[in-house]
Amino acid sequence: MTTPPLYSLDIRLLRYFAVVAEENNMSRAAQRLFMSQPPLSRHIRQLEDRLGVTLFVRHTKGLTLTEEGRWALEIIRPLLAQQEKTYAALHQLTQSGVPSLRLGLTTAFEQGVFASLETQLNTRVETLNIVRHGSPELVRQVRRGKLDAALVALPLEAAGLDVTPLNWHEPLIAAIPAAWPEAGREPLSLAALNHRPLFWFKRERNPAFFDYTRDVFHRVDYVPSCLEEPLEHDVLLARIAHGDGLSLLPASFAAIQRQGVVFRELNDNELRITAGLLMLPENAARLEWLKTEVLQSLVCSG
Repeated sequence: MTTPPLYSLDIRLLRYFAVVAEENNMSRAAQRLFMSQPPLSRHIRQLEDRLGVTLFVRHTKGLTLTEEGRWALEIIRPLLAQQEKTYAALHQLTQSGVPSLRLGLTTAFEQGVFASLETQLNTRVETLNIVRHGSPELVRQVRRGKLDAALVALPLEAAGLDVTPLNWHEPLIAAIPAAWPEAGREPLSLAALNHRPLFWFKRERNPAFFDYTRDVFHRVDYVPSCLEEPLEHDVLLARIAHGDGLSLLPASFAAIQRQGVVFRELNDNELRITAGLLMLPENAARLEWLKTEVLQSLVCSG
């Protein structure tokens, strides 16, 4: 008969052994462990059988550790101490939750997308600090340790960071002046807007996303005349409402009601952004729970 490997050993047997060793008396040890003496004696014999050594010498006055028993006690003490620390930490987690979280939220998505996430995190985290910026700036803040993690829009240059693409995508749609004839057409094609000025960003702001969109523009024969895009979305929408140009925004921005601006889907459009969660690699294990929270909240928002 093959002896089961020791890594399958029930750690409770080690705890029972340590208490019996401290008391040198089976009856007193049983009282400390809130159990009766016969099952405790059986547990100690079971442990001796598994280890293949005699841990105690039994006599009329009680128990005495054998040489092997003293060695075993020294070996298991660090493990039992670590177990206590682990249980204490888990208890603290269940009582108080995660102490704090510094989270960045990209302004690439309309912020209502993150409402469910913020509500959920406020029940999980004692102190929640939210920072809202464009995705490239969030990358910089995570690298500098100013943020624990950030929700960003992909594609994005984030070398050296742990990046988890999430199963959440948004197509880009056209935000156009309501006075333009194209406002009455749905869906539109990008090529049909070639003669219209496009508010767009410079490559240095977000090289990865710029190159991605440039390749898509080329495939669908879209050659826009570009105007520099305002950084603030309210300013951008005001310029569009005035008739100065159009923009391509994630679909969630259609929730914004702005007089003079119409949102239209694009029928030949491959353009989309993907949500991603990024953090320093050394924080990935500690913040594994955050990936689940984020994905669940985005699904609810959708």
